[in-house]
Amino acid sequence: MPTHADHPPIEITLRRSARARRFSLRVSRLDGRVTLSLPPRAREADALAFAREQESWIRRALEAVPQVANLAFGAEIPLEGHMVRLVPGQGRSILLQGDSLLLPGAEAQLPRRLATFLRLRARDRLAAASDHYASLLGLGYKSLTLRDTRSRWGSCTHDGALMYSWRLIMAPPPVLNYVAAHEVAHLAQMNHSPAFWAEVARLYPGYEVPRRWLKAQGQSLHAWRFDGP
Repeated sequence: MPTHADHPPIEITLRRSARARRFSLRVSRLDGRVTLSLPPRAREADALAFAREQESWIRRALEAVPQVANLAFGAEIPLEGHMVRLVPGQGRSILLQGDSLLLPGAEAQLPRRLATFLRLRARDRLAAASDHYASLLGLGYKSLTLRDTRSRWGSCTHDGALMYSWRLIMAPPPVLNYVAAHEVAHLAQMNHSPAFWAEVARLYPGYEVPRRWLKAQGQSLHAWRFDGP
């Protein structure tokens, strides 16, 4: 998209949609991709003119996208709500010592080994939280799986299968506990009715605070890449 001389160009993906009735712009908070949807018969020139008119809004939205951070020794990541520095370690196990996370092995292996460590820690914390809230509810769940989901932090199926994003281990513990209480509450209420939220409040009083944190800060947990540069 043409732009002012002192601004970098903006790459825009045009997407025709049979359901579109007007031009609409979307800036992904995950990767900064800018998508302009347009009706099937709309002229591309008109679509780009619309984008030029919205340039200020697009740039503000892009500024709010979390920057992707590659992982290397010396970098810092959040772990259970606290920033820890990644430093070289000895032996075979990853160790947490104060504000340092000691990782043995070559730096090239760091993202993969760190992701494994975070997944295992997340499973321990989420399993303990799910067991606790399921016990309070008086119901059991079928299974617990972890994924690196971008569209949701957790889910619960009708047959009691729980799923969580392992990146919750990077958030403060109350946030992880709230998500666990939320999904376990679906064992009793497979909806988001007032009865469901009453169940969440019974399982985790004060859930509103971590829920607000997740809405405001949750996307920042996707700023770290674990697949290497």
